[in-house]
Amino acid sequence: MKKNISAGTVTRFILLALALVNSGLTMFGVQTIPVDEAAVSDFIALLFLGSTALLAYWKDNDVSKKARERKALDEVGKK
Repeated sequence: MKKNISAGTVTRFILLALALVNSGLTMFGVQTIPVDEAAVSDFIALLFLGSTALLAYWKDNDVSKKARERKALDEVGKK
């Protein structure tokens, strides 16, 4: 039984990685979001990081092959 990682899982991980890179660049003084006021830029970066982190971990991300197989067996068992 072969199950692939869902597109939603990949999207959430990519957004989380972008948020982490954005946060790191902001910490080193590189403005990634072009806004004039530093406080607004920091708030946007924090909001982006927080929302993508919550979204990535709120969803049931079956990344490993074993987890995907277990989920597929659970779905078969429910039918």
